[in-house]
Amino acid sequence: MDETQRSALRQRLGAIPITASLHLRLDTLDLGLATLTAPYNRAFDGIFRSFHGGLLMTLADTAACVAVLTHAGPDAQVTTTDMGIRFLAPCRSDATATARVIKFGRTLCPVAVDLRDAAGVLVAVAQVTYMRLAGPTPRG
Repeated sequence: MDETQRSALRQRLGAIPITASLHLRLDTLDLGLATLTAPYNRAFDGIFRSFHGGLLMTLADTAACVAVLTHAGPDAQVTTTDMGIRFLAPCRSDATATARVIKFGRTLCPVAVDLRDAAGVLVAVAQVTYMRLAGPTPRG
């Protein structure tokens, strides 16, 4: 990936409202790979005083999307078709999702995502499948 592509992907990610709401930070961006971090905020705790699982899923889904876009291009239309997550430990710190495209298919793109806390402890693993839709994303 060249810097123009990276810049366009950063811009696309920044235009997604949930990115600003959760203060997501793009850490790593390479072909088929994206790492995003969500800062810990007690306001986003679940019932067990740890990062809410639904928000960890959102982080995993967003990282998977960006990883797919490294192949498809920043203007590609993609959508989640399914997602599974296995929670392994509570997360009481910033959470980092590392997404790796398993296969960039003509239509479907499965992505593996590891979620770790600030100490590097694996708190969840997810698999997300994205579908590539026809045409570029309309800008407006």
